[in-house]
Amino acid sequence: MSTHINAQDGAVADSVLLPGDPLRARFIAENFLQDAVCYNQVRGMYGYTGTYKGKRVSVQGTGMGQPSLSIYVNELFRFYGVQKAVRVGTCGAVQKDTSLRDVILAQAACSDSALNTARFNGMHFAPIADFGLLKEAHAQAERMGLSARVGLCVSSDNFYDDKESWRLWAEYGVLGIEMEAAELYTLAAKFKRKALAILTVSDHILLGGETTAEERQSSFTKMIELALETVTA
Repeated sequence: MSTHINAQDGAVADSVLLPGDPLRARFIAENFLQDAVCYNQVRGMYGYTGTYKGKRVSVQGTGMGQPSLSIYVNELFRFYGVQKAVRVGTCGAVQKDTSLRDVILAQAACSDSALNTARFNGMHFAPIADFGLLKEAHAQAERMGLSARVGLCVSSDNFYDDKESWRLWAEYGVLGIEMEAAELYTLAAKFKRKALAILTVSDHILLGGETTAEERQSSFTKMIELALETVTA
């Protein structure tokens, strides 16, 4: 057991999906995993372990933002031996050629967060995905007939961005804005684990339009299937 995850030893699988929303974690467990067992309910942040096509997989909610994700990923890596961590989340699109519900494979994650500024004493670390997981996810997407774009995301601490700093990120080719991937990739580098963020476009910051809260919670099934196929391949 750890401070924020009350799972017993062996209760968490080597491969874990990481949705921000704990209700999405429950949705994944109930609809994609066989014989899923809830191992965590501390602070309502659900965690489950079950099987997908005969292989053990866990799903753990992380909350919103890098500080929240950092707590859960630290504990999963430190205390439960998790080897593969795949974020299944949403992002806001900032490019004209990206549409609602498109899937983005985050090759690397920029950030405006102070977490890495403090961690690296003002130096700049480049948080990147594990190439093996990225390559596998891209191959699985092709097999599924799913159009998945590979590129940059930004992990921002600001959901309500009054300065519209996303415009500068967009100028440099960023595909989507989210809130967690950079910290996930940084911790994976520290603990020598494998990590990837698979993102579904939930709203379009540039062109307008958004999905509903219910859709974000329960209907991004292609992304979830892609993540499960990737970690169990």
